[in-house]
Amino acid sequence: MLNPETARRITDAVDAAFDRQLEFTAELIRHPSLRAAEASAQDLMFAELESRGFAMDRWALDGEALATHVGYGPSTVAFEDLTNVVGTYTPPEEKGRSLILNGHIDVVPTGPEETWERSPWDAAVKDGWMYGRGAGDMKAGLAANLFAFDAIRAAGLAPASTIHVQSVVEEECTGNGSLAALQRGYAADAVIIPEPEENMLVRANVGVIWFRVRVSGKPTHVREMASGFNAIDAAYSLMGALRELEAKWNADKDSHRYFEDVDHPINVNIGMISGGDWPSSVPSWCEFDVRAALYPGVPAADVWDEIQECLRAAGAGESVAVSAERTGFFSEGYVLEEGSDAEAALAAAHQEVFGSVLQSFTTPGYLDGRVFTLYAGIPALVYGPVSEAIHGFDERVSIESVRQVTKTIALFIADWCGVTEAA
Repeated sequence: MLNPETARRITDAVDAAFDRQLEFTAELIRHPSLRAAEASAQDLMFAELESRGFAMDRWALDGEALATHVGYGPSTVAFEDLTNVVGTYTPPEEKGRSLILNGHIDVVPTGPEETWERSPWDAAVKDGWMYGRGAGDMKAGLAANLFAFDAIRAAGLAPASTIHVQSVVEEECTGNGSLAALQRGYAADAVIIPEPEENMLVRANVGVIWFRVRVSGKPTHVREMASGFNAIDAAYSLMGALRELEAKWNADKDSHRYFEDVDHPINVNIGMISGGDWPSSVPSWCEFDVRAALYPGVPAADVWDEIQECLRAAGAGESVAVSAERTGFFSEGYVLEEGSDAEAALAAAHQEVFGSVLQSFTTPGYLDGRVFTLYAGIPALVYGPVSEAIHGFDERVSIESVRQVTKTIALFIADWCGVTEAA
């Protein structure tokens, strides 16, 4: 535990630099880091880390190496357009416990920008909130990691163990960015990921599979519609079969620890659909893209087999040709087991800042924490600020929550890694 005077020096340092932290967060938001277009935002992260004296590493993801890993998600974009940035701090003498400060730079599409109250990229501040695509998910968290580290040094202290600050891609679609960092050799005794988690710690979350279903039909003129086959109509029947599978999985939630009280833990989302070639022709094809969740402890391969069997059976009932291919996430869920030293240190830091007990919860969303927990045995502390409308219109993050979370992360770094008086 930190002594009160050291803790005060650190939290005061967060306050002193908080205007700059918000400016940097806004600058990050103004870089529209959509998938495979993260380069300018990664340039900014690289420059910020380098200016602080970190040993820098930037590399393009290696698709062949990633494809050998069980946690790999098939990519639909060129790997040369996907780069990670990692800055490493190394103390003169290793005394404490090492740490990864991880965050993803990629953001999801905005949808029709005219539906937003203002531009998704202007990082407006209003009534205690910062707006913009990625404000909550998760550029405020990326900035919090960086400025929490800054606060240690601004307080006249130096961390006593190695710290890797990671800005990764592909969290929103495959998880391959964090997986690539792990494959590159970046490991530590704990990892902090400040996703937008309402000032709480994630105890468990689902795995995710992305896939595309294609239905092939027989085109005819609409005047002879009965002799043709409508692939779009058939696609809706297949969607219904997937909904029945979703209901079956949700009915089994009591068999899965930490999911018993979640209202609807397994969500099968039909995210995109396209089909047909002409309004006056019976459509000969239809494709739709799906995101399906799975419980921790359930192999993704088993769930994929069940999905394929569901589609085969439904397709046979409709007498249609159906195929399915994986297009992204092929990830398994994970549980952060209770009782780790890392969680105890975070709970103490949270108590110091918020004056309340750290709460944990289960989320039906994907998190990169699974990479570190499942494949390296590293406690993954997914903990971050209050936000609203992530992945929606007018996404926003609470500014005061960001301040408090940054203080918590800074105190955690000092406690977990240890600190010495700076020379």
